[in-house]
Amino acid sequence: MIDLFPFARPFIHSLDPEKAHTLTINMLRRGITGVPFPPKRYRALKTDVFGLTFDNPVGLAAGFDKDAEALAGAQRMGFGFVEAGTVTPKPQPGNEKPRLFRLSADRAVINRFGFNNKGVEAFAKRLQSFKPPYGPNRSIVGANVGANKEAKDRTADYVTCIERLYGLSDYFTVNISSPNTPGLRALQSRASLENLISRVLEVREKKVSDGMARVPMLVKIAPDLTEEDVADIAAIALASDIDGLIVSNTTIERPEFLKSADKTEMGGLSGKPLFEPSTDMLAKVYKATDGKIPLVGVGGISSGADAYAKIRAGASLVQLYSMLVYEGPGLVERVKKDLNKLLKKDGFATVAEAVGADHTG
Repeated sequence: MIDLFPFARPFIHSLDPEKAHTLTINMLRRGITGVPFPPKRYRALKTDVFGLTFDNPVGLAAGFDKDAEALAGAQRMGFGFVEAGTVTPKPQPGNEKPRLFRLSADRAVINRFGFNNKGVEAFAKRLQSFKPPYGPNRSIVGANVGANKEAKDRTADYVTCIERLYGLSDYFTVNISSPNTPGLRALQSRASLENLISRVLEVREKKVSDGMARVPMLVKIAPDLTEEDVADIAAIALASDIDGLIVSNTTIERPEFLKSADKTEMGGLSGKPLFEPSTDMLAKVYKATDGKIPLVGVGGISSGADAYAKIRAGASLVQLYSMLVYEGPGLVERVKKDLNKLLKKDGFATVAEAVGADHTG
């Protein structure tokens, strides 16, 4: 099948970025992906992480499908898993528009959405009505949860979301690293993070004691952490019963090499400029946790080589989002195909064998 995205890109990029995003969500809701279905499967890419079996390690990062509206369409694109959200207890409009900017010369995006979503009740109903395109055994959906901007007790908001969605998603991600909700990143401090994780895990313990399955709990962290921050987060993760860390969210840094006119817009920067710093942070977290906690590598993936670099740096799974803006839906298949070749070239029979390979020998 011919990749039509290069022909459609000029029209898509002529639209306001947020309108283009909404158009994409609406197309996926209707099953229009622009890629062949079913997607090709690769035996070497099948992998088991935190008790779940993934058809492949390439996932759709949170922020793309905030309200769990396009889960089936996203999975039809060939992702091994889809993470919906960030969802908050109450609906909220997010920050004022414009709040999404293409930095085309840099193959990057800046967003300051501010957790715009329709609330946990609407999110729960969509998860309940979701019909996996491959059947339930090959469908993994994560729920990325957050706090309302005006919440007095933000930790309680995470608890509320997890209590409401428990049993409806395959895993949860506690998002404490978005730069677009004032004060949210303070939850990464040691005392705040210990309290948050404790309260979140209490929810799971109660659900499990009530006879429900144990659902993996992940925490998503920022790429802008200090060495002390990394040490604290690693220590808390190792001492707790959380199942994984996602490294990383968008960055508030602005590299000097950025060329685009909108480079000074406030918000989180993602896309190609995030690849190097997020991969460096991933390696640091892998070393700090001694490879004992599964990591999900996110940031600037635009090729199988990028995904492979994340895996060798310590990621058991990877996620992408922003580079779809520039590469189109065919990116997912290209990443998987090239990743499969790179694993074989280096003599790895599985993804798991390659995890953290840069830190051994």
